[in-house]
Amino acid sequence: MTELLEKPFPPADDDCCGGGACNPCVWDHYYAERKKWRLQQAELKAAAEQDKAPTQD
Repeated sequence: MTELLEKPFPPADDDCCGGGACNPCVWDHYYAERKKWRLQQAELKAAAEQDKAPTQD
């Protein structure tokens, strides 16, 4: 089974310099981690709904 990801928290106000020169920016990292978390949540929801679906024998 895949490890469950924790929902990422956005960077604190003082984590970003606001200069736009950092590569990757702390916001880039946050958005990438949030995307992975959201995809995993969607997969888990789909699997749960599939498990609830009545079977036709």
